Amino acid sequence: MLSRPQIHLSRSWAVSTVDVAKAKTNLSKLVKAVETGAEREIIITRDGRPAVRLIALGTDARPPLLGIAKGQFEVPETIDEDNEEIARLFNGED
Repeated sequence: MLSRPQIHLSRSWAVSTVDVAKAKTNLSKLVKAVETGAEREIIITRDGRPAVRLIALGTDARPPLLGIAKGQFEVPETIDEDNEEIARLFNGED
């Protein structure tokens, strides 16, 4: 079986980055990675600084902010229930 050449992308906060020289050489592979969803977005850097963001058309490269933690927290009936204890702890009282 033939092995495909790999493009080595560095990851920063789950976003892939590639320098402009490697992007020039591997542009079609980078475009395919974004088009197919293998990469959400790719940042192309020049001299180590972000220069361009490669994203698929018709998509929003930023993750949704509203509802990002949905179902991860239990909402109490009231947020005022422990106010006295919290005040005591902030004031250093035991």
